[in-house]
Amino acid sequence: MANRYAPIGDYGVIGDLYTVGLVGMDGSIDFLCLPDFDSPSVFAALVDAERGGRFQIAPLLASAARKQLYLPDTNVLLTRFLDADGVAEVSDFMPVDDAGQAHTVVRRAKTVRGAVLRFQMRCEPRFDYARATHTTERRSDTEVLFVGRSGGGELALRLRSSVPLQIENGAAVAEFALGAEASAWFVLEVVHAQEPSPSERPDYESDSFKETVNFWRRWVARSSYSGRWRETVNRSALALKLLTSRRYGSIVAAPTFGLPEVIGGGRNWDYRYTWIRDSSFTLYGLMRLGYTDEAAAFMRWLTDRYRELAPDGSFQIMYGLDGRHSLPEEILPHLEGYMGSRPVRVGNAAFDNLQLDIYGELMDSVYLYDKYGSPMGYDAWTNLVRLLDWLSANWRRPDESIWEVRGGRQEFLFSRVMCWVAFDRAIRLATKRSFPAPLAKWYETRDTIFQDIFTRFWDPARGAFVQHVGATTLDAATLLMPLVRFVSPTDPRWISTLRAIERELVSDSLVYRYRLAGGFSDGLTGEEGTFSMCSFWYVECLSRMGDLHKARFLFEKMLGYANHLGLYGEQLGLQAQHLGNFPQAFTHLALISAAFDLDRRLSAAGHEG
Repeated sequence: MANRYAPIGDYGVIGDLYTVGLVGMDGSIDFLCLPDFDSPSVFAALVDAERGGRFQIAPLLASAARKQLYLPDTNVLLTRFLDADGVAEVSDFMPVDDAGQAHTVVRRAKTVRGAVLRFQMRCEPRFDYARATHTTERRSDTEVLFVGRSGGGELALRLRSSVPLQIENGAAVAEFALGAEASAWFVLEVVHAQEPSPSERPDYESDSFKETVNFWRRWVARSSYSGRWRETVNRSALALKLLTSRRYGSIVAAPTFGLPEVIGGGRNWDYRYTWIRDSSFTLYGLMRLGYTDEAAAFMRWLTDRYRELAPDGSFQIMYGLDGRHSLPEEILPHLEGYMGSRPVRVGNAAFDNLQLDIYGELMDSVYLYDKYGSPMGYDAWTNLVRLLDWLSANWRRPDESIWEVRGGRQEFLFSRVMCWVAFDRAIRLATKRSFPAPLAKWYETRDTIFQDIFTRFWDPARGAFVQHVGATTLDAATLLMPLVRFVSPTDPRWISTLRAIERELVSDSLVYRYRLAGGFSDGLTGEEGTFSMCSFWYVECLSRMGDLHKARFLFEKMLGYANHLGLYGEQLGLQAQHLGNFPQAFTHLALISAAFDLDRRLSAAGHEG
């Protein structure tokens, strides 16, 4: 089974700001949901190599070496095959609206070197998470139409090519030869009723290629980051832009579902939704890089969410890209899962969890945007006061917290810290803007939470802040305490906590989010890898406390764990393999934040290069 699946980290990503496709080093698109991020999949070989469906173009070279790269400063992906007989190349991109209609995959196969190379193409969609049958119609020698049920409706896909196509068991296939510098084009597009097909235009493929390259290069040129690691930071920014919904302004946590945190285990979630938790990190990262338009679009999406507060003033932890509230979780028993990792889930039952930390992340994002973006209006402020009224009455409740554990609610340290952040930022904002607010009540609540953390969550025997009340275990989420300005990065209690985290959760430059020990259970089976975003949080903690040499050393070691394209998943396994949904926005946000802080402090301290 294992040899039928490529490593998760062996993929590149392409996208059009509506959805993302994962392209393997064998020239196969093994994951793509159409027309949107959270639509049912049409290609999902990544979670079922036999039934999932794929779209593969590759040369017939028996022992070719493979290499993948992005055209610089773009999300246009090149996959090269190098052999004694020559060099072949497959180019992949999805035009954004500016460069032609969205929901289209454009692929080009080319013989770069060699007399004549033969290629094979197989386009084998599997509609509705491979649950639905579909019809395949050959409209002409170079056009095939696929039609199937998807998400309760009908989805039609048109494949056009510059070489003859055949139909084989519901798939479109082709075998063709290309001489030196000759190429063949394939365009897979969503058919929109009563709308013209963009690929019918003369020179569509070459024109959309140029326009897509120009779109991405113009976008990267807007970045204000000019420090060390510029190429790495820009690649993270490009990855984040791919995960951004152009229609709604929201950002998916990752574009995939079902990729395991433990190979063969059950920790297989659907991350194609928007978490409130990511909001402040997203806004911070976008504004630090100068992407104010994206920050404004995300803030508009957030504002709409807190207009939809529950009658009691409470808030959900996550939403659909379009803001929908219900994300029912479903198991797909017919899919075997990546390397046998079952169950494969779509939807996410965590949407109705109680996670009190989100109120702090929301208020931090509001505060940051009011400070660096655009001032908040009266209606938005009124809704936030309702939210804080609810939090005033509920901040002591046990919850599932940041890691969405399924082992029962606890009074988690991280949730308590972020409740403090919520009131701290509300007080700062009300004072700065002279907004009407129950300031005396908020001051009292903020200070009560502060004392609660320093008394009930401090373990003098361990010399550390513990994961939750009554625990002896530690939690890497604690690394955010100085990053959200709850505690000074040089406070003796914080330094003592950091040393304990280093002993228990840090392995070289890699950081585990927690250990399943000391009576703590997350309600799931199997061990985990290290969490890459926690590793970047650790770097930023070191940077803020002034240990710049160590911070830089560990940061640059972490950069070495990126995949061949500079992308990160959620976790790294024992062999440093990427695990979990891929690529993960939070990891790239943490990288940007660490790079920005460390670069600034190195320059201020007079460090060269």
